[in-house]
Amino acid sequence: MSLTLTLTPNIDNADDFYADLLAVHEGLSKAESDALNARLILILANQIGDREVLVAALKAAKESTHQPG
Repeated sequence: MSLTLTLTPNIDNADDFYADLLAVHEGLSKAESDALNARLILILANQIGDREVLVAALKAAKESTHQPG
């Protein structure tokens, strides 16, 4: 089965969501912020629930960190 991830903006009011994401990190230390991100990733991964999709997302995220900038 061929899997295609949605890598273009696909969130209603994406700027508002980004503001919410920043707000939830306000006042946290780096360690607390990292822990919050880890919990959020696990919650969203559980919501997705499809390991094939999750592995594809991991690969896409890793590849995006190696793009020349």
